[in-house]
Amino acid sequence: MPSPSSAPRLGDLERAIMEQLWESAARRPEGASVRDVLEALPGDRNLAYTTVMTVLDRLSKKGLVTRERDGRAWRYTPAGTRASLTAETMRASLGDANDRRATLLHFLDGATPEELDDLRAALSEVEQRRG
Repeated sequence: MPSPSSAPRLGDLERAIMEQLWESAARRPEGASVRDVLEALPGDRNLAYTTVMTVLDRLSKKGLVTRERDGRAWRYTPAGTRASLTAETMRASLGDANDRRATLLHFLDGATPEELDDLRAALSEVEQRRG
């Protein structure tokens, strides 16, 4: 996965393709082909095989997917989880902020009570791990 300071922002098609790869990872530990991904994408998109192939190649170059040769084709697997990519994106956004504390406060002002409970539980878990 990319370093936190360079966490990529995904476009709509990149996000849809990553979602398909994450969904299929449990069913296909060997990875998904371009055809597998194309066929799994929602039918409302009129995408060409080469478009999906190009996006997967770009995601590979960004370090978001790994690929392995399977005959003449490639098999793609996510390089990390949804959660790890989201965390890297959040860290990159905080790293770009002039005032991290103010940014965090603005974020938390919009949190629901349940989200705040999740945050407290996560903080407690991190503190326990660190001793």
